[in-house]
Amino acid sequence: MMVAYYALIGLVACQRLSELWISRRNARWMLERGGHEVGRGHYPIAVTLHTTFLASLICETSLLHKQPASWWWIPFAAFLLAQALRYWSMISLGHFWNTRIFILPGAELIRRGPYRFLHHPNYRAVVVEIVTLPLIVQAYFTAVIFSILNAVFLTIRIRAEEEALSETTKG
Repeated sequence: MMVAYYALIGLVACQRLSELWISRRNARWMLERGGHEVGRGHYPIAVTLHTTFLASLICETSLLHKQPASWWWIPFAAFLLAQALRYWSMISLGHFWNTRIFILPGAELIRRGPYRFLHHPNYRAVVVEIVTLPLIVQAYFTAVIFSILNAVFLTIRIRAEEEALSETTKG
């Protein structure tokens, strides 16, 4: 079972790398249309947070010989639902989705997909991921520490994003 878990972590790492590629492509699209980046200073924190999260999962599970909980399927199901929300968010935003904060002055806010129902659905998916991936194998240290770090980071990120969007978009 742990081989499958490590494969899952590997898939998440590959997912994050592919998202960086999508993000770069979308950044070029935004810049070509007069968009600009905001909150650049906190982006390295995001990269560090996500990288160390995956590293912490591997360290905690291997060094402390963690094993899947008997109820592993509950956090795993929540993780899969978060993945669906993440990709629904990305598809709904299209070229506006990015791992960085890019603003296109005069653009209208996206109100389709999960954005009809929720504020920041992609961030909600990340919150669920950071809680559920460790819970599958009872890696409570990683779940608690990175949930706290992510909450602090998202407070900064969402504030910067909301401020920039309110100043430069329609709607």
